Amino acid sequence: MDQYPPLIKISEDIYQLVVRYPFGMFEMNSYLIRGENGFTIVDTGSEALESIELWEKTLASGIIVEKLVLTHAHPDHCGLARWFQEQHHIPVFISSLGYQELQKKRNNNRVNWLHSFLTSHDCPELTQNMGNSEEAAYEFEPDGVFENQQPIKLGNDTYETIWTPGHSYDHFCFYNAIQQVMLTGDHVLAGLSPIVALWTENDENPIKDNFSSLEKLKAYPTKLALPGHGELIYNLNERIDEMIKSHNYRLQQILNFVGSDEKTAWQVCQDIYGSLSNTKFFAPLMATIARLIFLEKSGELHSELRSGKWYFQSKQ
Repeated sequence: MDQYPPLIKISEDIYQLVVRYPFGMFEMNSYLIRGENGFTIVDTGSEALESIELWEKTLASGIIVEKLVLTHAHPDHCGLARWFQEQHHIPVFISSLGYQELQKKRNNNRVNWLHSFLTSHDCPELTQNMGNSEEAAYEFEPDGVFENQQPIKLGNDTYETIWTPGHSYDHFCFYNAIQQVMLTGDHVLAGLSPIVALWTENDENPIKDNFSSLEKLKAYPTKLALPGHGELIYNLNERIDEMIKSHNYRLQQILNFVGSDEKTAWQVCQDIYGSLSNTKFFAPLMATIARLIFLEKSGELHSELRSGKWYFQSKQ
């Protein structure tokens, strides 16, 4: 830690940088993995000024950076990719699926889709910039892409890329079998469950994807998991079981709230989370919609579109 302030030393070759920004989770964990040719950075934080200032301070401490690797194309993880390329000439790598997500998010039609999607689920008043307030985060071209179950060098060590759709369709974790270290990005966090939602018109059943991805990780013996937010995880499988239990609790809660009544996603969201302000409803509503769609595709609910709004009802 003394050698490279403000980095936190996790192991001989792995450091953590907690990057702050003014939205969402307000901070994320970036990891720097030492190699002969410099550090590999995993994820960046947003393009907010306070994030840039922290990185400038970090780079000024004398570290050499070889490359940047991204877990997924969300603005708090990829927001400074273009800045690293243009200001520090550091190559950026993302999955081919992540690159596809970048291209989708540059499309203004996505904003129109999001407004239409939320309106059809009885969403309250929408702001004009919802869905595109972080559009600058997606304006970069990667220097290379990686695929699923492909070896990738992070620093001196070889990791396996593991496709874990759920939180986002393009999400990847990275696993080192020798050290039994897993970088989990936003797929597994300590203390809270990441939002699982439909982010584009191409998403179909992200809750189902998420369950499969969580079970997939349990096959990898892991001593230390490095998440994209919050505390480090020392018992990954236990935390995965807790997350699955939490998801199932919410799903049962929704079934109880819907019952034999007809309800919109917004009504169910209020049943679960109570009254929500105009700035706080987005994540709970998106999560509620994904759960309702999962329950419908599982055969426990059915839906009907009337007067432009979706209504859900129990099949029992």
